[in-house]
Amino acid sequence: MTLRSQLLAASALIAAPIFAHAGDIAFAPVPFAADDAAKRAVLASDKVTIDGKDYPIGYTTLARSGDKIGAGVFAALTDRKGQVVKSEDGSEHISVDADFTSLLHVGGKIFSVTHFESRPGAMYVSELTQAADGKLTPVSTKPVDFSAFGGLWVPCAGSVTPWETHLGSEEYPADAREIEAATALDQIDDYDYPMARYEGLDPAKMTLDAFRAAFKPYRYGFPTEVTVSEDGTAKAQKHFAMGRVAVELAKVMPDKKTAYISDDGTNTGLFRFVADAEGDLSAGKLYAAKWVQTSDAGAGAATLEWVDLGHADDATIQAAIEKGVTFSDIFETAEFGADGSCPEGFLASNAEDRAECLKVKPGMEAVASRLETRRYASMLGATTEFRKMEGIAFDPDHMKVYVAMSEVSKAMEGGAKQDKGGRDAIRLEKNSCGAVYQLDLDASYTATAMSALVAGTPMSKEQEAAAADPNCDPAHNMCGDAAKVNSCDVNGIANPDNITYIPGYNTLIIGEDTGEGHQNDAIWAMNLGDKSLTRIFSTPYGSESTSAYWYPNLGGHGYLMAVVQHPYGESDEDKLADPADARAYVGYIGPFPAMDK
Repeated sequence: MTLRSQLLAASALIAAPIFAHAGDIAFAPVPFAADDAAKRAVLASDKVTIDGKDYPIGYTTLARSGDKIGAGVFAALTDRKGQVVKSEDGSEHISVDADFTSLLHVGGKIFSVTHFESRPGAMYVSELTQAADGKLTPVSTKPVDFSAFGGLWVPCAGSVTPWETHLGSEEYPADAREIEAATALDQIDDYDYPMARYEGLDPAKMTLDAFRAAFKPYRYGFPTEVTVSEDGTAKAQKHFAMGRVAVELAKVMPDKKTAYISDDGTNTGLFRFVADAEGDLSAGKLYAAKWVQTSDAGAGAATLEWVDLGHADDATIQAAIEKGVTFSDIFETAEFGADGSCPEGFLASNAEDRAECLKVKPGMEAVASRLETRRYASMLGATTEFRKMEGIAFDPDHMKVYVAMSEVSKAMEGGAKQDKGGRDAIRLEKNSCGAVYQLDLDASYTATAMSALVAGTPMSKEQEAAAADPNCDPAHNMCGDAAKVNSCDVNGIANPDNITYIPGYNTLIIGEDTGEGHQNDAIWAMNLGDKSLTRIFSTPYGSESTSAYWYPNLGGHGYLMAVVQHPYGESDEDKLADPADARAYVGYIGPFPAMDK
C-alpha cells in the first residue's frame, strides 16, 4: 500500500463509525427503591450478561470518608501547611463530598485519584492492590499538593487522558467583579468564605481586607491535571490556557489535542480547546460554541458554530493571576441604554447569570479570554444560555460526544429573563428532569451538530392525580408517598450528571444528581440501539451518584466506577440515624472481564 493509500485509509477510519467489536451487554436491573430499607442502601446490579455469558458483579467499596488507609486519613481537608482545616464546630474537617475517582495504571501499579468537592478542595492519591479475581484494595493514601496554585477549589467531575493522567476540575469559581466591588464582607457570597481556611483564616473572624489578601478569585476555575509516578508521587498542574469557567470536566479526544469542557451553572457555555502539541494541555486555542437552533421539539437540536477565543499558554496567564490582575484591569463597564443596547464600543454579555455591557481594555484580550472566559465568549457572540451542563463522554463507535444537561431551564427557555444581554439563541420548553445530548464530530473531532438523545419525563398532573388515588396500582405506577417525592418518572432519568460510554457494546452509562426528580439517585445503562434504560445502581437518601466512569481493562479486569456523595446531605437529613452513615462511599461496580478486545 502506498503512503497516500495508507493516509486515506486512516482518514476514513477516523471519519466513519468504528465498530471494533459489536458485542451485547445486559445488566440485571436494580428495582426502584420503594421502601425505607432500600432507600438507605447502596444497591448495584449483581449480574451482567456479556455476549451471552453471565458474570457475577456487585458494588465494592474501596474507602469511605475518614477511613485510615496506611498512614493517611482519607478525605481530610488540609491547608497550605498540610494541616487539617477545622469545621465550624472546631472539629477536623473530613469531607463527605467525594466525587470523581480515577483509576490509573502506572508502571506495574494501580493508583486512584479522588476528588473532594469542598472549599478548600482536596484530591487524594491512593495506591491499590489487585487480587487475582480483580478485587481492588487501597493500601495507602495521601493528599495531592496544590500549594503552588493557592490550593484547590471545588473539584467536581473528571476524566482520564489518553496518556494516563488524571484530568480534574474546579467548579463554580467566585465572581471576581463582585469581590472587587465589595465594601463589606457581607456583600460577598458566603459560599466563598470557607476557602480562606486554606490560608489559615477563620471565616467566622476574618475581615474583608484579610479575605481579599488570602483569596485571589482568578486562581480557581480551571481544568487540573495530576500526573502520578510509580513511586506514588503526584504532580499537580492547573491548565490556565484552557479557560476559567465552572468546570464540570474536560474530556480529551483520541487525537490527544482536542478537549471538550463542560460548564456547570446558569448562563454557561460549551468550550473546545485544541492544544498546540499532543499530550500537552499547557498551550493552545480555545473556542466557544454558538448554538444555531434547528428544532425546538423536546430538548431541541442545533448546528454548532465555534467562536475563536484566541491562543494562550499556562505560564502567561498564571503570571497575570499572581501579579494580582483584577476585573477592572481587564474590562471597562457601562450601563444598558433605555432601548436595551450597550453604548458604542461596548459589547453585551449575559454570562455569569447577569446582563452587562463590557469593553476589553487594550492588550487584555488573552487575559480576558482565559480569566473571564464566559463573559468574553458571550461578548463575541458565543452562546452562554446553557443550564447545569454536566458530564461528557466520547463514543468512538459512532464518532459522537455526549453531554449531560441536568436541567433544560432558565436561559434555555425562550424569552427567559436570563436572556437579557444575550441573543436568546436557545428557545426550548422547560424540562426540569434534564436531558443528554449527542454531538456529531467530524474527522478533526470538531462538533458540528447537537441534538437531544434522551430526556427525563416530568410527572404530569394526570400522573400525580392517579398516584394519589387510593386504587392506584403499585405494580405499574408510583403510588402515595413515592409519587410525592419523585417529580420525574422513576422509570427514566432525572437530572443526568456523570456519563460514560462502553465502547463496542453500544451502551451509555448515565448517572444522576437529582433532588426532587428522584428521591434516590440512580445510575442507568442505556442501550443506544433500542433506547431502553436499565437501572444498575441506587444510592441512599440525600446522596448524589458521582464518578460513573468505565475502564475496559485494568490488569485483566473491567471496572465501572461509582461514588456515593454526601449520603443524607442534600435532602432527607432527618432520616439519618447514625452519623457514620453520612460518610461518602468510593467504589466500583464489577469486576467485569476485560472488555477491550
